[in-house]
Amino acid sequence: MKKLLASGLMVLLLVPAAFSQELTADEIIQKVNDQFNTETSYGKSKMTIVTTSGQKRTFVQESWSKDRGEKNLVRYLEPRRVKDQAVLMLNHADDIWMFFPRTQRVRKLASHAKKQKMQGSDFSYEDMGSGDAFIDDFTSKRLEDEQKEGQDCYKLELIRKQESSSSYSRLIMWIIKENFLPVVIEYYDDNDPAYLLKTMVASDFRVIDGIPTSMKVVMFNQNDNTQTEMELLEVKYNITLTDDLFTERSLKK
Repeated sequence: MKKLLASGLMVLLLVPAAFSQELTADEIIQKVNDQFNTETSYGKSKMTIVTTSGQKRTFVQESWSKDRGEKNLVRYLEPRRVKDQAVLMLNHADDIWMFFPRTQRVRKLASHAKKQKMQGSDFSYEDMGSGDAFIDDFTSKRLEDEQKEGQDCYKLELIRKQESSSSYSRLIMWIIKENFLPVVIEYYDDNDPAYLLKTMVASDFRVIDGIPTSMKVVMFNQNDNTQTEMELLEVKYNITLTDDLFTERSLKK
């Protein structure tokens, strides 16, 4: 850079700062996808739902993930009424089973269940277990870089592919340049790309086992005037998990 001629420097100054970096939208979203989808992971988290009336409901759960998000298992620890209830999501949440400890029964949910809310929260099964959805279900476009939540960010628009079954027509995503973690994601209505359904805001970024991690995520539902906070209490990456864990039989254990 020190050897640039004055004319060359002037050309650089005329280029919008937002696109001074060479990464394409596809390269950025691939890096985001790689951060989200580790080979295996374990987490313990607390989920707090704030209803329209302002009441709070809290759940504590454990979760396991394998094959870069293709297999997911969630088991509830608290409150007592849902203790040992479990959810198995395979094929990026296209196939979902639930275990109910009171009846000792496993029930397979209908194919459209991935769009439903988990425990009445503002996170759907699709939000929690869709793996490579950012790449498989959407076409990405780079917008002008912005600061968001005090972070220097890439800004992307993800538009749903015609063949995709995603619940969202498009996403707007602000991605921290330093670690390629989304700090804000806006989710837009299935049928109306101009109608904002909900907004996810991440915070408390730490490096766990060498992997940048958002320890707290809040989903604000503009449509229902509710919100759900997900706080990681414990997390481990690239641990040994067998395929036996992600079966209907294991749900009853």
